[in-house]
Amino acid sequence: MDRKEWYLEYEIKINRPGLLGDISSLLGMLAINIISINGVDNRKRGLLLLVKNEEQIGRLESILRTMETIQVTKIRESNLRDKLAVRHGRYIQRDHDDKKTFRFVRDDLGILVDFMAEHFKQVGHKLIGIRGMPRVGKTESIVAASVCANKKWIFVSSTMIKQTVRSQLIDDEYSENNIFILDGVVSTERANERHWQLVREIMRIPAVKVVEHPDIFVQNSEYSLDDFDYIIELREDPTQEITYDLLKKNRMFDEGGFGAFGGFDY
Repeated sequence: MDRKEWYLEYEIKINRPGLLGDISSLLGMLAINIISINGVDNRKRGLLLLVKNEEQIGRLESILRTMETIQVTKIRESNLRDKLAVRHGRYIQRDHDDKKTFRFVRDDLGILVDFMAEHFKQVGHKLIGIRGMPRVGKTESIVAASVCANKKWIFVSSTMIKQTVRSQLIDDEYSENNIFILDGVVSTERANERHWQLVREIMRIPAVKVVEHPDIFVQNSEYSLDDFDYIIELREDPTQEITYDLLKKNRMFDEGGFGAFGGFDY
C-alpha cells in the first residue's frame, strides 16, 4: 500500500524539556516517519508525517489527546497550505468567507512565490487572480514563481515593460507549459477585439493563467470571479486598502502606465 502524507499540528500547553523527543519516540513506535518539523505561529508545532494506513493515525490521535502537555489542533492528510506552513513556519491567511482568497503582505513575498510556484507546477488549466496596488510586487512575484516552477512566462497584457497588449502569439508560445500573464486594467483600457480573441484562445489552453486586477478584468469580459481557481491579495501591510480608483490615478503618472508611453501592440 502506498504511504500517504499527513499533517499533525499541536499547541504546546506545557513547554518542558524532552517534549518533542517524547512525541518523536511515539511516532517511531507506531512506525510513522517524520518528513519535516517546524514551529508554526505562536506555541504551535507542525509535522509532516508519512503514514502507511489510517489505523496508525487513529492510534496516534488517541494517545496524543491523553497528553496534558499538548493540545492537537490539526491532524489530516496534508495539503499545500500545511506543507508551506511547515516550510516557512507560519500559515497563509485565508479569507473566512471566501475560501479561495488568500492574503499576503509584502514581507511575505518569499512565501507567496513558493505558494504560486507549487500551483504553477501542476498540470492543466488553472486561473489565478492577484489583487494589489501598484509597486507592491505582483508581477515580480509571478515571474519569480514561474522561474521557481521552471516555466516560461508570456506577457499577454502588462505594464512590466512599457505597455504590452498582444493580439497574437507565435507557435511555440501556445505551449501548455507556459504561464500566461494578463493585466486586467491594461486589457480594459488598451485592448481591441483581436486582443480579446487571443485571451479566449489562451483560456482554452490547459495551462496556468494569472490575471492581475481580476475585478476589473471580469467587469469588462465574459468571465466572472467564479471562473477563478483562487484569488491572491497582496498588500504593503494588513491595513492597506486595495482601491481601483486610486490605482487608475497612479497609472496615469506611472512611468510604465497610461499616458507616459504609447505602448506597443503585436
